[in-house]
Amino acid sequence: MERDRRGNRLGDIEITDPKAMRALAHPVRLAILERLQRHGPATATQLSPDVGATPSVTSWHLRHLAGFGLVRDAERGEDRRERRWEAVARGFRLDMPQDGEGMSAARALSRQMFARTAGVPQRWETETEPELSPEWRRLAGVANTGVVVTADELAAIEDAFERVIAPYVTRDPSDRPSDARTVRLLRYYLPEGEGRQPGGTA
Repeated sequence: MERDRRGNRLGDIEITDPKAMRALAHPVRLAILERLQRHGPATATQLSPDVGATPSVTSWHLRHLAGFGLVRDAERGEDRRERRWEAVARGFRLDMPQDGEGMSAARALSRQMFARTAGVPQRWETETEPELSPEWRRLAGVANTGVVVTADELAAIEDAFERVIAPYVTRDPSDRPSDARTVRLLRYYLPEGEGRQPGGTA
């Protein structure tokens, strides 16, 4: 099973244009998109404290993202004069292009994504975990598992994982149980180099 044959089960926007990848490979723009995806529509002024930019700079970045179809105008709020923005999809995904320019753009975006998620576990441990109930604290955790697979088998693993979580990602908010809460699932698929393969089992 090749990666590009999988269905987009999570409803992500698929980024294929290297220019769009480079546009998103900016810490403020990536922060804006993540904030909109996680918390819904907002104005530039509302986004400003979370993304580390002034409202005017945030507004400029929003227009830049809109030019690549990553965000769009949302319905107006109580103040009809304020422009509200929303993400066009819950998430995004990209495949590593084969040409040099595309690979360079994809790597630049990947670096920013890694940088943004690097501190998430530590912040969760210090800011969120102490406030959790024993039930939720018990379910939280981290796993670091090595497996020996082919490229097709890794694609199948990714597809199986998305098949499991897709109903929860895509269900309507009105269908969520009253005791449901947001859970961050950080997924890394990091193949080793050919010279670092284990001689036996994982």
